[in-house]
Amino acid sequence: MPLQTQSDVKYASSELLAGTTEWDTLRAEHRQVPGGAYNPVTSSCTELVIILSGQGTVRRTGDGQRQERVALPGTSWLVPAGTHETQLELDAPLECLHLFMPASLLERSALADYGIDPDRCRLAYAAAVADPVMAQLGGALQAFMRSGNRHDDRIFCDGIRTAVAARLMGHYTVDRWRVPPTAPTLDRRRLKRVLEFIEAHLATALSLDGLASQACLSPFHFARLFREAMGVPPHRYVSERRIEAAKAMLAADGASLAQIALDTGFASQASFTRVFGKAAGVTPGQYRALCRDQRLEVD
Repeated sequence: MPLQTQSDVKYASSELLAGTTEWDTLRAEHRQVPGGAYNPVTSSCTELVIILSGQGTVRRTGDGQRQERVALPGTSWLVPAGTHETQLELDAPLECLHLFMPASLLERSALADYGIDPDRCRLAYAAAVADPVMAQLGGALQAFMRSGNRHDDRIFCDGIRTAVAARLMGHYTVDRWRVPPTAPTLDRRRLKRVLEFIEAHLATALSLDGLASQACLSPFHFARLFREAMGVPPHRYVSERRIEAAKAMLAADGASLAQIALDTGFASQASFTRVFGKAAGVTPGQYRALCRDQRLEVD
């Protein structure tokens, strides 16, 4: 039986970018969510939102807990099943991957097999989680959604669901999740300035010293605070943003691989191909072909 997500009500003004992928125990939606106020609901499903691109402030309230956090690429937002949300506001558009799962992430028999007490699996209302593992799982699912249905899709679904459930139960139950400390941090204003500088200069050489100067910090302190804020060091974040920009250009299918390599700050097409292949699991040419095939299926 399909999951009753109420996502069309909650995100009424958003746009589905790549449709949905759905099985009995997992539903994934790729959405572009504009800034503005949304319709909070009390969902019977557990919802995990992974930010793919964009940045902005999210204000939300669930079961009386008011949160105001910065949404950045790679961060996750968790809404446990049964949470009564009364506020959801974004001050900027965000591209998101929404995962919906049943209230019981795994069957009680499966929990028993692993020696897990179901009564200790209540999830926290966690916001702005910088968890690289969760981001990688979301990236794998997004790539699967782009590739279309295959004969092994049910196996893949079960694997992703189990991996996400294990991560949630291992780190984000109410007795384990703690709000990250507020100090020391890279304050929102300076972090926003650095991220905007990176986006505007992806085609150029970006040094640690140059990024630190945007935050008015020493390179040593900037590198440490940036990693605490984003979950990855500055050089890895820059590489990830270059790869994402390259993916968008490849999907648009309007420039040569050499030009895309130049426009995204790679020293050569060979370097671009090597780094892209390591990050995406396919070469730039193969990724472009997948995007073409997807457009043909839509047409």
